[in-house]
Order: sequence, then structure tokens, then C-alpha cells
Amino acid sequence: MTQYDPDFIRRIPKTDLHVHLDGSLRIETLIDIAKEEKVTLPSYTPEGLRETVFKNEYRDLDEYLQGFGLTNKVMQRAEHLDQIAYELAQDNFEEGVRYLEVRFAPQLHMSDELDFEAVLRAVDTGLRRARNEINATVPADEPDFDYGIIVIAMRFFAPNFSRYYRLLGAVHTHSPQEEIIRLASLELARATVHLRQESDIQVVAFDLAGSEHGYPAKDHEAAFDYVHSHFLNKTVHAGEAYGPESIFQAITNLHADRIGHGLRLFSPDHIRDPEIRDKDAYIKNLVDYIANNRTTIEVCLTSNMQTARDIKNVADHSLGKMLDHNLSISFCTDNRLVSNTSVTQEIALAVEHFDITPRQLKNIVAYGFKRSFSYKAYVQKRRYVRQVINFYEKLQGEFGIAD
Repeated sequence: MTQYDPDFIRRIPKTDLHVHLDGSLRIETLIDIAKEEKVTLPSYTPEGLRETVFKNEYRDLDEYLQGFGLTNKVMQRAEHLDQIAYELAQDNFEEGVRYLEVRFAPQLHMSDELDFEAVLRAVDTGLRRARNEINATVPADEPDFDYGIIVIAMRFFAPNFSRYYRLLGAVHTHSPQEEIIRLASLELARATVHLRQESDIQVVAFDLAGSEHGYPAKDHEAAFDYVHSHFLNKTVHAGEAYGPESIFQAITNLHADRIGHGLRLFSPDHIRDPEIRDKDAYIKNLVDYIANNRTTIEVCLTSNMQTARDIKNVADHSLGKMLDHNLSISFCTDNRLVSNTSVTQEIALAVEHFDITPRQLKNIVAYGFKRSFSYKAYVQKRRYVRQVINFYEKLQGEFGIAD
């Protein structure tokens, strides 16, 4: 396998196209705001929280998700959303990330004091302030730092998720749960399109997240049809816990331009539809379709290893087959706090366990920028990508790495 200098991996221009705001707080900030807002934590030290909540290893996905119940409690004020977004941008730039797409579910943070626009405005303000400060220091021959915001609709929710969901359920007491979920997604889609058209907030895409089990993507078709008809990009969490059918639904029913995780893409054992008789043929056709359409998969190695307990070694991750099939992929963190990782660590993990040549690595890094949902016009985006590649190749020369 090719050996890479850790400093090279840290310094190359990178993207993080799949990072959750509520899973990526600085642990010190979580503690400070919790004290200020009288939020109960199992510990008020970073070491204590790492031991009890934000671990390196988790029993299962349910344990992995417990930390979000704490982080969302400290993200209910505009000033805190602003601070957390600002710090996330700064932390990313410190490790070489030049383009960041932050995703979160605004309906988890809405209240009488914070409507949809106020929530998005607070996050955008923090990211924008960080970008302006960062770019004032970036040399002219290096790519600037930039960002986009991805709005998440939830596959399912319960009243205790947030005040918004509690009130939504209260005024639809005679509606089936599936109908309320669809209504929440469609309302969010309409609000997102309106905000994108009427403000300078850098919303670049729409997403669907939450448990795949029992909550199929097709239940959210109306919302995704709406954003699709208004030229908004789409990414969908799929193939993380469920298999290839979930990915197929994301692409065909929800018009997904990118797939979040895609871990189970090559797993015939995770195909549940009894009408799919030839599972291997189904997977082959799906993989070919994804490859031909350059549908990018947002790969989150550490997160997957923490939640998919049946995968014992990183080398057994489906990334290997993605590379074999020359799929368009991008390395992402998912959750910097919950998974205790960074983009630099994700790339280091990949090159340590898979035979990724210098040319492949450069192409993967470039895919992140090329397949980003940048708000910039296509011509401007192409110039930016060219600048990224030029800078990357300059660093290759500095470290003596040839394609």
C-alpha cells in the first residue's frame, strides 16, 4: 500500500460533504452551554463525557444516537447555534478543509423565539463570520474556504424530539403518524425553497435522515418532488442500516444526487424485498446505474464501524468494493464529536486499510469539490475546482508524491 506523510494528508485541500451540526460540537462548548442553560449532563468534564457518552466504540446505533439528545438541548438559542457553526468552520479549516457542507434538522430547534428562518440565519451567520475571518488569511494562490447548508427532513420523529414536533402532533391528533411525518417533510421543503429564493442564506441541498427501518424513503416523495422541481440538490441517508433497496428508493423516488453512507450497497443479505429473486443481479444493476450517473457516495468510515457491529475490521468495509468499481466517493466525518474524528483521520484510516494510489486519492479529493452542492455558478465552481487541484498538485511536488 502507498504510504502517505500524515502532514501531507493534513495539508491537502479537503471537503466534508456529510457532517451533522448537532453531532460535531466542541465538547468544551457543549459543557459550557449546558452549565449556562442548566442542562443536566452525566459529566461536566471532557474526559467524563468521553467515557459515558461520546465513546470510541458503541454497542449499537441506539447507543450511538444517545448523545444527540444532549447536544440538541444546548442548541435552542440563536447565539448558541451561531457559536457552534462558527467553531465547526474554524475546526475544519484548521485541518485543511476548504469546503464544508453542514447539515441539520431545523425543526429540532424551532420555538416561539426561533422560527425556521431564524434558525437557519443563526447557523449561516456563524459559518459566514468564520469564512470571512479565514479567507482574510488565505494566501492568494490557495483556494478559499466556503460552505453550504443542507436542510434535513426526518424519516420519523416523536413528540419528545422538539417542541415543534410536539405541537405538530397535538394539532393532528386524528391523523396517522405516516401522514404527520409526510406533512412535516413537505412543510420543511416549502420553507427551504422559499428561504433559498428570498434570502442570502447559503442553503444548498435537502436531505432525509433517521432510522431506515420501517420508514421508507418513498413516504417523503412529495417533499423531494417539491425541492426537485425548484432546482434544489438532494442527498439522502441510505444503505446505512438497510440495504440496496433503500439506496434504490433514494435515487428513484427522491431524485438523490448523492447518497449518505451507502454502506450496505454490496450486501445481498440486507435485501428484504421478496420479489427480488436474483439479489446479485439487482446489486450489479444498481452499482452500474450509480457508476454511470456518477452518484457520489458520502463515505463515513469511523461512524460506520461504530454502528455496524457486524463489520469487525475497517478492511471489510464496502469502501473496498466502491474503489474496485471506480465509484464516485468522498470521505466524510458524519459526526466529529460523536465519532471523535476529523476528515484528516478519515483519509488516514482509508489509506491505511485500502490500497489507494496517489492518483486515486487525488481523484477522490477532487470528487468532493466537483460533486459538492456549491451555491456558485457552474463556471465559478469549475475555476474553484481547478485552483484546488493546482494547490493539491503543488503539495504533491513538495512531498515528492507522483501520480
